[in-house]
Amino acid sequence: QVQLVESGGGSVQAGGSLRVSCAAFGHTSASYRMGWFRQAPGKEREGVATIDSDESTMYADSVKGRFTISQDNAKNTLYLQMNSLKIEDTAMYFCAADYRTGIQTLDAKWYNYWGQGTQVTVSS
Repeated sequence: QVQLVESGGGSVQAGGSLRVSCAAFGHTSASYRMGWFRQAPGKEREGVATIDSDESTMYADSVKGRFTISQDNAKNTLYLQMNSLKIEDTAMYFCAADYRTGIQTLDAKWYNYWGQGTQVTVSS
């Protein structure tokens, strides 16, 4: 099992940047597919970006070119660098992991482990 703890959320003006982090604890010696998801009030959870154990990445169309997912395996930490933020990026951001690697997907049902989330608020 792995435990995930997000940090780095906050408030930022539109056009600004923010980086959220996700620290992994527990069985971190295994390889995992990692992902970032977000959920705005009244909306369904949506996949934002994913990175597999081979460092391959995939992004939602809504964030492509603005967000970058990366990981530091030595620190067992996942990052999401968010640039050119828009008001519609406001949401609770969740980190997720799954031991089934070799599958690129932003479908939440393919992730077994979840963090508690960190709030990102973008204002005008």
